[in-house]
Amino acid sequence: MSTPGGDRNVARAAALDTATLSDALDRLRIVGQCEKIKPRDLRFRLAGRAFTLQYGPAANPPGTVGDYIDDVPPGNVLALDNAGREDATVWGDILTEIAHRRGLAGTVIHGICRDVSLCLELGYPVYSRDHWMRTGKDRVQVISSGTPVDLGGVRVCAGDLLRGDADGVIGIPRGREDEVLEVAEEIERAENEIRAAVRAGMRLDEARRQFNYHQLQRRGK
Repeated sequence: MSTPGGDRNVARAAALDTATLSDALDRLRIVGQCEKIKPRDLRFRLAGRAFTLQYGPAANPPGTVGDYIDDVPPGNVLALDNAGREDATVWGDILTEIAHRRGLAGTVIHGICRDVSLCLELGYPVYSRDHWMRTGKDRVQVISSGTPVDLGGVRVCAGDLLRGDADGVIGIPRGREDEVLEVAEEIERAENEIRAAVRAGMRLDEARRQFNYHQLQRRGK
């Protein structure tokens, strides 16, 4: 998994798992866990800035589904909001091939994809609610780009941080990413200290008390 050069917070997010980031979000009372959006392969990982697209029902005559791909900067994560629809896809093998070749960090879909075999073959991370072969052509179309989207109940704006691993996808608002990452790094340090203490022979309950485990995810006031 690569991160854009010079974007320190993308690299920081990439070094953290989504479970730790989820705990940090809970502590800060931020909704950032993208519900039901999962990797097509549990080995997939992604981290990058969101490039957002909103889909809607096709007009008559219908608009396009995927002609935006050449405008997405390398290292970005495509955030595609198809309102959670599972009856028509917005992503397939042509888009996977171009995205992989252009060095995009991955694709996250509030909806479904198809042609899963190619993303598995290339190792290109695709996260979606499910996959099914039915095309979105003449059924859905892009209605806006660069506007806020909904990814599994999470509001994601262009430029927000997205992090995905085997457990799913986290969205971190750009205006609060330093705060979220600092809390997540604190949680990770404490959990690593607990593991080290237990490996050295300490009882788990004692280690958890010593390193304030039960306070790590507790919500702030």
